[in-house]
Amino acid sequence: MKKCLLSIAILCCLISCDKGLSDLNVNETNSTSLDPVLLLNQAIINTSFPVKSLVFDVGIVQQMVSPNGGVLAGANFNQDSRDVTTQPLWTAYYQSVIKNTYDARMRSKDLVNRSNMYNMARIYQSYIFMILTDEYGDIPYLEGGAGLATGVLFPQYDRQQDIYPLLIQELTEAAAALNTTAVIETGDILYAGNIAKWKKFAYSLLLRAGMRLSKVDVTKAQSTVEAAFAGGVITVNADNAYIRHDANYTQPIGSTLNGGEAANFYLAKPFADRLKNTNDPRLSAIAVRYIGAASGAGQTAAAGTTDPVKQIGMPIGKDNGTVTAAATADGLTSFYEYSQVDRRRILKTFSPVFLVTAAQTNLLLAEARFRGWITSGTAAQYFADGISAHMDQMAVYDVNSAITATARDTYVAANPLTAGRELEEINTQYWIASFLNGPEAFANFRRSGFPNLAPNPYGQPGNPDVPEGTFIRRLTYPTSELSVNSENVNEAISRQGADKLSTRVWWDK
Repeated sequence: MKKCLLSIAILCCLISCDKGLSDLNVNETNSTSLDPVLLLNQAIINTSFPVKSLVFDVGIVQQMVSPNGGVLAGANFNQDSRDVTTQPLWTAYYQSVIKNTYDARMRSKDLVNRSNMYNMARIYQSYIFMILTDEYGDIPYLEGGAGLATGVLFPQYDRQQDIYPLLIQELTEAAAALNTTAVIETGDILYAGNIAKWKKFAYSLLLRAGMRLSKVDVTKAQSTVEAAFAGGVITVNADNAYIRHDANYTQPIGSTLNGGEAANFYLAKPFADRLKNTNDPRLSAIAVRYIGAASGAGQTAAAGTTDPVKQIGMPIGKDNGTVTAAATADGLTSFYEYSQVDRRRILKTFSPVFLVTAAQTNLLLAEARFRGWITSGTAAQYFADGISAHMDQMAVYDVNSAITATARDTYVAANPLTAGRELEEINTQYWIASFLNGPEAFANFRRSGFPNLAPNPYGQPGNPDVPEGTFIRRLTYPTSELSVNSENVNEAISRQGADKLSTRVWWDK
């Protein structure tokens, strides 16, 4: 009997103790749900263009070039380098941007009071998908980023001609759904939840999407442009979409060019010459040349000059052997003396990255007005406004890159839109206004065919990737897709064309 009573007492004690154990195992400091605005912010931060964009996009459009190979090989040698360890835009965006925008959408979709959050995530995700499909062609869109939520680990690829109508629909619906009566997402690092600015961002993206279709579907292009213009686009710098960087979130390309690759990238001759030959004040805002530099060590602040008259761009199609003779012919001590983007001003480790700007949008409106797709304003005024906006934008990089109003207005007055050359001049200015935004400069170059650039001659005879006299037209799928998601990527290749740098995406006719 005593043993029975003892057992009951012990059992009661254990039950009593167990009641408190569940409470002890709860960590009251852990969040039980993740605010979707944090996911959106993570996506925005990770959008800053990776170094691979410098190696390919910026080099293809001949704004910057390197004479060196290895991890820097790409547009400079017309060479595919999908296996190089430098992170491709595909990996950077799918893993760190699309995944976060998708999760932000799913977490906010059914929250009635967070409708703005949901639509902001839709807009931003559409922007990233536009970049990805413009760079590669067919991509995972409908199943892109959905792996964690749906368990789809091997996403199917969607055709670019099917993706663009969906992007247009997303941007149209999301922009219209943004409203000031729902919660204002003040924690958003792009616009602090400003609904008017988010709408302008969305409609400016819609304008881009419409213009992309100018060669393949004129009717759809025009109707999309009309809708974007009616919705209201970014026309002043105060509404620019750009990423701010600091010591905690550094600018990828700026960090690279202030680190081990500081002496390896130079302003390309076509870009430097265009600015120099037209007395463009942006040259002195962008460029520096280290007089007498015989090596990277000679590129000191004391040796630098921003005098536009003294800037000399590096010729296209040279490697670190042949560039020496080119430097000698140009009267330079070595190739280290060619002009560079000033890493002490506009490419600092915390320099901004511009995504969509008033300069770009005004220039697209100039083309749309020239084509008769919009009827308000004049092409000449949009053209002038686009140039002015980009010159004013330079001050955001650094106070020492600011262009005076007098220099700006003098250039604009001396370079009006010329009858008979409208498309060339508008899109050449777009090329300049998109400097350091490699994906957009590359996309619009392919769409418009301007500026008139000579193809990079390096290694073209017999080159299986880039035939002689042609340009790189797209980027190739990363090795990870070819090895892991082989069935789906090979299906995309079979319908789109060979997985080569020379294969055109759907809208690039």
